[in-house]
Amino acid sequence: MKEAESPKTVYYTDELNDEFSSAKIKTKKIGDDYKYIHTSVFKKITHFFWYRIVMTPIAFLYLKLKFHHQIINRQLLKGKKKESYFLIGNHTQATADAYIPSFLAFPKNCYCIVHANNVSMPVLGKITPSLGALPLPATLKATRNFLSAIKTRVNENKAIVIYPEAHIWPYCTFIRPFKSNAFHYPVSLNKPVYCFTNTYQKRKNGKTKIVTYIDGPFYPDNNLDNVDAKEKLRDEVYETMCKEALHNTVEVIHYERKKDNG
Repeated sequence: MKEAESPKTVYYTDELNDEFSSAKIKTKKIGDDYKYIHTSVFKKITHFFWYRIVMTPIAFLYLKLKFHHQIINRQLLKGKKKESYFLIGNHTQATADAYIPSFLAFPKNCYCIVHANNVSMPVLGKITPSLGALPLPATLKATRNFLSAIKTRVNENKAIVIYPEAHIWPYCTFIRPFKSNAFHYPVSLNKPVYCFTNTYQKRKNGKTKIVTYIDGPFYPDNNLDNVDAKEKLRDEVYETMCKEALHNTVEVIHYERKKDNG
């Protein structure tokens, strides 16, 4: 991979827990009273309005104008209208990562498992649930509601999006190690997984574009217990994403492990 002329260097100590997002948000607790599923006609209309009328054209223009976004192997997800699946991706943009899955799965609606910060913002936080945000719960009852919501969306043949790296590392060109916890959902619900790897490549004019590679499907191994099945699925997806990350050709930000002076 070729580096940009002078990429910014960011030092990290913990690939699993370091966070480099610049957003400062007072996190809302997702408790027992948080409602994940709304069945009223009004809520269905607002979901369609925000998701298709507002977000989709804005997302298209943003991705095309800012990143000249391209999708490779999108045909893998075509013809899946009556099937539910999980989408696993690398987390390297704050805004683009919210938009990209909707075009990978189009015309299927996506529901994304997110940190509570995504529904904690004063104004946008009230809209993100209508865009498909499923915030991680903070209590036992909320967890039951959260899992029930995922099952409901799966039964509706929707796509469920997970960013297992959890933390945003802008323009990161390698796949950070992630735990197998995120694969609990496809294993327990026996649903296929597709992964998407966002890479950064140089355009002819020297600017950077995002090229997204789709791979899969990866199926849970029903011959293994849940723990081993999660680990196997995680390893298959991780190895595939690492191979696709080799398509990166430009480095906007260089991430380097901080040396231990001790």
